[in-house]
Amino acid sequence: MKNIDTYDFSGKKAIVRVDFNVPLDDSFNITDDTRIRAAIPTLKKVLAGGGSLILMSHLGRPKGPADKFSLKHILPRVSELLGVSVQFAPDCQQADAQAAALRPGEVLMLENLRFYAEEEGKPRGLAEDASEEEKKAAKAVVKESQKAFVAKLASYADCYINDAFGTAHRAHASTALIAKYFPEDKMFGYLMEGEISAIEKVLNNPEHPTTAILGGAKVSSKIGILENLIDRVDNIIIGGGMVYTFVKAQGGSVGNSLCEDDQIDTAKAILEKAAAKGVGLYFGDEVIVADAFSNDAATKIVAKDAIPDGWMGMDAAPSSVETFRKVIMSSRTILWNGPLGVFEMEAFAGATRAMASMLAEATANGAFTLVGGGDSVAAVNKMGYADKVSYVSTGGGAMLEFLEGKELPGIKAIRE
Repeated sequence: MKNIDTYDFSGKKAIVRVDFNVPLDDSFNITDDTRIRAAIPTLKKVLAGGGSLILMSHLGRPKGPADKFSLKHILPRVSELLGVSVQFAPDCQQADAQAAALRPGEVLMLENLRFYAEEEGKPRGLAEDASEEEKKAAKAVVKESQKAFVAKLASYADCYINDAFGTAHRAHASTALIAKYFPEDKMFGYLMEGEISAIEKVLNNPEHPTTAILGGAKVSSKIGILENLIDRVDNIIIGGGMVYTFVKAQGGSVGNSLCEDDQIDTAKAILEKAAAKGVGLYFGDEVIVADAFSNDAATKIVAKDAIPDGWMGMDAAPSSVETFRKVIMSSRTILWNGPLGVFEMEAFAGATRAMASMLAEATANGAFTLVGGGDSVAAVNKMGYADKVSYVSTGGGAMLEFLEGKELPGIKAIRE
């Protein structure tokens, strides 16, 4: 494994796995270029070092070639941000001549990797009633052809850089398998290095007290994180729809609030483990409830464990936010994953906005703050706090699996 800061890119072609899976509107205009901008420092480093670039990414979830998923639509923005006219290879498996002709300072983008089933290693086009034997045979065929797919990609370059943290949890051709072709010339890009450093700081080397804020809709999606973090943090603040499963597990009334009855025993086990470990669990005492899932619904504030029938919990109440504030302001390392309410509706965005503000204040006071997860990142971006916290992760599923303590294939492939 090499380091991007010390590697000599002079005269070399670097194939870089980026995550340019950006949202496009109906006219193919990029509506959020955050992921592209995040990769620019790595790409400019290669160019400044006298190298050339071959960029590879996926876009969406195509089942084969489709114009609406073509990476050609994002070429103008990538070219603008790089300050270089980016060339385009309309077939990632037929780019030999274009790659060979690249000169130092030039950039080539390959077409969407997922136009090929070999990228993910999953068969396509199987009949719905296909037998298990047929599915197994089809998968074996794709896996065999995947070797040639990866070898072709690797043949274009002299070194490999993985800078796509958002796909690091996938053992795909471009994120894990290709690294084997560059045993001495593989490395992380700046984005990957930053993501890994930030999360490992929280998990393995935090300054205490350490607090995790976990929100979102379902306990079931955060079980792994909860179980891993209980052994590592001092406090856990629970928000969002997750609260009501815990409330019901403790015998409270949750009305029509979101509640996973099949996770009641899990919630009880987490409560018991936290108590045994001396970890503080904070849910707040009061919540804002509504009589309908609507921004215009009637609302009132009630105790979190006394929600009337016909009403549903939608956000943490101001008194609960104040409780959270005391915990946050006494913490030195803070992780936030998941909103505290239905923040997409302005009437129920108060607690999430307050949390973003608190993290900005804690950061200014010297705490290390990490925000990750699609909704949390959307919240800090929407509310103008993205540049006021220590680190904002670009990975959704990848960050969740990392926080669960899992080894991510995209990281393992570089470190091996």
